[in-house]
Amino acid sequence: MRSLKSKGKNLMNHDNRMTLTRRRFLARGAMAASAVALPCYIPASALGRGKTVAPSDRIVMGGIGMGGRGSYDLGYMLTEPDVQWVAVCDVHKGRRDAAKNVVDKKYGNKDCAAYSDLRQLLAERTDVEAVLIATGDRWHALASVLAMRAGKDVYCEKPACLTMSQGQAVVETARRYGRIYQTGAQRLSEPHHVFAIEMARAGRLGPIHTAYADCRWRDGLRHDWLPAQPQPPQDELDWDLWLGPSPWRPYNAGYVNGGGWYHYYDLATDVAMWGAHTVAQCLAGLDMANVSAIEFEYAGPDATMVTRLSSGVRLVLFRVAGSVWDPCQYWHGACGERFEGPQGWAAAADGYSAPEVSAPALMREYEKVLADYSARTQRPLNHVRDFLDCIRSRRPAVANPEVMCRSMNICLAADICEQLQRNLKFDLGRAEFVGDPEANRLRSRAMRVPYTI
Repeated sequence: MRSLKSKGKNLMNHDNRMTLTRRRFLARGAMAASAVALPCYIPASALGRGKTVAPSDRIVMGGIGMGGRGSYDLGYMLTEPDVQWVAVCDVHKGRRDAAKNVVDKKYGNKDCAAYSDLRQLLAERTDVEAVLIATGDRWHALASVLAMRAGKDVYCEKPACLTMSQGQAVVETARRYGRIYQTGAQRLSEPHHVFAIEMARAGRLGPIHTAYADCRWRDGLRHDWLPAQPQPPQDELDWDLWLGPSPWRPYNAGYVNGGGWYHYYDLATDVAMWGAHTVAQCLAGLDMANVSAIEFEYAGPDATMVTRLSSGVRLVLFRVAGSVWDPCQYWHGACGERFEGPQGWAAAADGYSAPEVSAPALMREYEKVLADYSARTQRPLNHVRDFLDCIRSRRPAVANPEVMCRSMNICLAADICEQLQRNLKFDLGRAEFVGDPEANRLRSRAMRVPYTI
């Protein structure tokens, strides 16, 4: 693939525009002429017959980051009849080829384009309306900003940013360019979690005094480097692009294989790895309108962290011991949330056949609670479907940039509290720590040129 830095151009700059040269014009004219001369077979599916959607009504999509989570999301999104996938992108040749094969098999052709550099996809594919971003965490915010600047709506996996400043950049970019953004906190759209959230939000448990978020803390992240190994060929794996905005370090397969990068501070987050889901779930059930500040209480390297909202609610970032699937006193599955009030409690987690409540009577209106939610919000109990519907309606998604940024700020503030090993007070509206310049400096990290926002 040709270098995207040729002739001094920097495609990280969103003001650059692709130019139509005379050679390209003539080539396109020749292709158009040959297309007229050839017979054309149009399948019934392309005309919108049966259970399919006509091409003019489909949302044209591309994918960026087609590894484990990206391939899962791709398979899920391909089931939506009003989506047409046309492009995939990954710095790993094996992953992008595999994703292309999945798309081509779905449509029975070889038309899906495969890119190694997301900047090329965003610059060249003006037909793409929306993108899935499922890269490593270090790329989430930057890729989202670049995509929205290029006029694309974005479904971005969590955690959506590594720093508070990156999260705010996503919010500001979505607002400035009028883009739809959904972060992959999909439990905000899953029935059991929605039930628990609505039980709290609607006051069925009385005024909530305590909420618990399942956080898979990893007792800190590594700051060392693995020993250098020979880099694979650039077409097999573009190491510079893989690192993106993170500080340079020599290649080692241990970062790339098996998600080894998860354990390094330069490449990942701690509390937000799991809390990006569960803190958002807890906030959805609480009245945040009267919350101006949050106090974080440092309790030691192995202890659960208690935060106190200015509204009086305790938000407990529960540190799960052992496997995230191990049972605890608040839930017995992964990614759980629990709300407690004077009239009882409600909880949900992955793997539940039904939410758990303090008394069977609270479950009697399960279907009604979900029906009331759907009627009130006009949202489907399907996170991807909500994103696609919002692309059409242009209303904010359920996990919109503001929802993402607020929950991520709490997770990242907890990370900073752990790093500094002291209590902190965080002004939620101003997104800054109160009276602590050292903590405030940690709200951002340097991004490696040219991978900057």
